[in-house]
Amino acid sequence: MDQGMGAIPVVDSARRPEAATSGASMSDVAEFHDALSRTEQKASPLYAGRVKVYPKSVRGTFRTIKWAVLIVLLGLYYIAPWIRWDRGPGAPSQAILADFETRRIYFFWIEIWPQEVYFLTGILMLAAFGLFLATALFGRLWCGFACPQTVWTDLFMWVERLIEGDRAQRMRLDEQPWTAEKIRKKFAKHVAWVLIAAATGGAWIMYFNDAPTVVREIVTGQASTAVYFFFGLFTFTTYLLAGHAREQVCTYMCPWPRIQGALVDQDTMAISYEAWRGEPRGKYKKGQSFEGRGDCIDCRQCVAVCPMGIDIRDGFQLECIGCGLCIDACDDVMKKIGRPPELISYDSERNLELKAAGKPPVWRLVRPRTVLYAGVLTVVASVMLGVLALRTTTDVNILPERNPLFVTLSDGSIRNGYTFKILNKERHPRTYELGVEGLPGARLSGAGEQAERGTLLLDAPPDGVGAHRIYLAAPRASVTGEVMDIAFTLTDTRTGESKRFTTTFRGPKR
Repeated sequence: MDQGMGAIPVVDSARRPEAATSGASMSDVAEFHDALSRTEQKASPLYAGRVKVYPKSVRGTFRTIKWAVLIVLLGLYYIAPWIRWDRGPGAPSQAILADFETRRIYFFWIEIWPQEVYFLTGILMLAAFGLFLATALFGRLWCGFACPQTVWTDLFMWVERLIEGDRAQRMRLDEQPWTAEKIRKKFAKHVAWVLIAAATGGAWIMYFNDAPTVVREIVTGQASTAVYFFFGLFTFTTYLLAGHAREQVCTYMCPWPRIQGALVDQDTMAISYEAWRGEPRGKYKKGQSFEGRGDCIDCRQCVAVCPMGIDIRDGFQLECIGCGLCIDACDDVMKKIGRPPELISYDSERNLELKAAGKPPVWRLVRPRTVLYAGVLTVVASVMLGVLALRTTTDVNILPERNPLFVTLSDGSIRNGYTFKILNKERHPRTYELGVEGLPGARLSGAGEQAERGTLLLDAPPDGVGAHRIYLAAPRASVTGEVMDIAFTLTDTRTGESKRFTTTFRGPKR
């Protein structure tokens, strides 16, 4: 498998220490061992170079599913920034947008403000436990079908096959000397890769800027330095990871293969080789009987189509991404030689043992770990939906004045000062009526005017924050403690919706 490792030299029996030391001095024996050690170290390097993988094209159920997932995911990724959503005058018209300038995240009708960052925490938790659940049930389903590295690598390999041919043609092309045809094909392939990478990097930029505007600015040279930097960065990383690094990203850079070991068990579905049925393997000639041998004819088609370049017959491996292409290849071979399919199948370790013992398979989807992951998903999703459904379009921050804590007026009443910050999340101006509870005889004033009927009118700009300096005075007889709990009521004059906000009122020591 690892062609980068040098061959370990075979030491002839006539030169083994037992034979070499016959009649030899101790210095000769020591010299022999030193020479043998140097030879082995030179022939067997500690680190091996990369063995390039040339995946072969294949047709079948799993390949069809991968094409469908690839088309849907790439379509969503490239098209989503261009979807428009009318939010009213002065608001972004892009349906999905993370606007750093206004510090908002827009997702169709949902608008996430900076103080609602907990929604992002919830989304990350849903993604994490969703991945845990999928892995516990179906192994590396995410890695094989929906991971961005897999999706873009599949796209790059498809372009590579269109230009350079399938596995055998690509291998021969790489072994050939540089000719005009080889230069033409290599140049065309890399140009196509760069264009795809540029479209990918550009699309990512559009999720943080208005798509039509940023495209026009990039093309005309009017974009900011930051836009050009990230556009170039994402283009380069896409070209490097999908075009060159490929399987090395999954094996050496991604932490998920190491984490998944703690999430799977005997009932986890994974790509599996039925060794009880396939062994002993051997070459096959047409018309030959399968009596006394296994169904595996050692054609190595499962290895040829694997994008990771591994042999699934060696058992469960860290490098396997669970794409199922080896199943398609093996089923095609089994069909041609008249043997039952699913010599390589998507199955659990428990079922492999049951089948080997001649017992019917079982599928245990409900297990303690799957129940735990599903339960966490349900709780987090329910909390997020509840908070989203109950979220208000008004938020208030009340800041009591600290210096001085209170003022004694000429009539003996006690006055406290407050700063009211009213966040209006709607796209039109709103007016609120402010009242106070828990303080008999209290008087509100602000902007140089005293409130009428114990209430005060406050304005808030559309999609913005209205800041107001408020004064609350109460007769000394009503101030019964050094610190009193009171409540302000804020009522929308248009809808009549009212909210209550608690704070404190400070007075002199009794």
